[in-house]
Amino acid sequence: MLGPSYLQRRGEIEHYFDRTASDAWARLTSTEPVSRVRATVRAGRDRMRHTLLSWLPNDLRGRRVLDAGCGTGALAMEAARRGAQVVAIDLSPTLVDLARERTQAERTAVEQAIGGRIDFHAGDMLDAAHGEFDHVVCMDSIIHYQPADMQRVLASLTERTRHSIVFTFAPRTPLLTVMHQVGKVFPRGDRAPMIVPVGEQRLREVVERDDRFEHWAAARTHRVQGGFYISQAMELRRLGPMPSPT
Repeated sequence: MLGPSYLQRRGEIEHYFDRTASDAWARLTSTEPVSRVRATVRAGRDRMRHTLLSWLPNDLRGRRVLDAGCGTGALAMEAARRGAQVVAIDLSPTLVDLARERTQAERTAVEQAIGGRIDFHAGDMLDAAHGEFDHVVCMDSIIHYQPADMQRVLASLTERTRHSIVFTFAPRTPLLTVMHQVGKVFPRGDRAPMIVPVGEQRLREVVERDDRFEHWAAARTHRVQGGFYISQAMELRRLGPMPSPT
C-alpha cells in the first residue's frame, strides 16, 4: 500500500510541473532555442526516450501501452505510430493539455492510417481504472520518490502488466549524491522536487528478493549521461503469462 510519503511527494510533483515549471517544461520539450544547460537536458531526454522505445516491439498493433508521466506526449506519439493503444497519464493537467494540442493533427492521421491511438489523462499513473497493459513506460517519472515508494510503485504496476516495464531511475553517482545532500540542506521553494539517487544493484536485489516481483526479472539497463542530464534505464520482464484474476 502506498503511504503518506508517496502522497506527499506526488502532490509536490503535481504542483511543480503544473504551476511552477509548466512554461519552462513546454520550452524544453519544444524546438525553441534554450540555454546551453537546458540544451544538454533536452539532448539527454531525447537519447533516453530513444532507448526506452528501442526496448519496446517495433510493431505494437493490438497492444496497450501505459506512458506513465507522459509530459508533452513525445513518447506516447511514437508508440502510437507503431500502432499501440496508448494511455498517456501525467499529474499535470497543464502538460496534458499541451500534449493534446501538440499531437492533435498527427494523432488523427496515425489513427486513420494504422489504428494507433492515444488517450490522454491527468491523474495518477497507478489508477487501476485504466485497466491492464502489455507494456508500461515510466520515463523520469518515479525518480523523485524514495526507494521504498519507487519499489511499491513498480510492484503495483506489475499487477496490471503482461510483458514488460521500462523505467528510469537516478543512479547513485558521487555527483548526484552530493547534489541530493545539498538540496536537503538548502531547500528552495521553486526548485523541482528532489531527485533521489538509488543504486542499480539495490534495484536488482529488490526484484530478486521481493515476493511482489516473483514472476519478474531485471533485464537490460543503460545509462544516459551528458552535461546536466544523468538517468539510467532498466527493463523488467515478466517470466511467463500473467495470472488470471481469482
